[in-house]
Amino acid sequence: MVQRFSRFMVAMLALGLMAAPALAQRISLGELSGYLNGLGVVEAEFTQINSDGSISLGTLRISRPGKVRFEYAPPDRALVVSDGNQVAIFDGKSNIPPERYPMRRTPLNLILAPQVNLSQDRMVTRHVEDAGTTRVRAQDPQHPEYGHIELVFTANPTELRQWVITDNTGGQTTVILGEMRKGARLNSDLFSIEAELRIRGIELDR
Repeated sequence: MVQRFSRFMVAMLALGLMAAPALAQRISLGELSGYLNGLGVVEAEFTQINSDGSISLGTLRISRPGKVRFEYAPPDRALVVSDGNQVAIFDGKSNIPPERYPMRRTPLNLILAPQVNLSQDRMVTRHVEDAGTTRVRAQDPQHPEYGHIELVFTANPTELRQWVITDNTGGQTTVILGEMRKGARLNSDLFSIEAELRIRGIELDR
């Protein structure tokens, strides 16, 4: 989805997941659904990698359901924000209006929906234990053409560690999460597209 993001770094970051116990059991879809539904408000640092191997760092904030904010560190300074209905992608180097997409048409909606149910028919196309992690590939069962998301979880306790989004063109974006901070109080304007337009001095849509 995001079009702005070194393969060596990807390999180094992946070692943290590979170091998990090799004999860990696959976490059930019911348990994973419950975990995602219980996330609530979350903050984490993240590393994002594009299919071309470029890399960006930033801070992620989630307020379920539906709301998410990716703030990218300099020199990028881009911003991706969802108010629960729309996703807006702001260019960090200009004041042009953001690109906008319906949230329901993005694979990220699968984990930010008001009620996540990974056991839903035809939603999960892959559910495996791999090197001590549980990997789940999910899609919108009604609209597989929107792309899919692969989630990577560790166990004891269950924790979301990374995801890979494959969009409708086949492009892939990988997000690797740092330590999650849960239960913070976040200003609602962090998830307001209109508030961000005002802050950036971009004329509001009419």
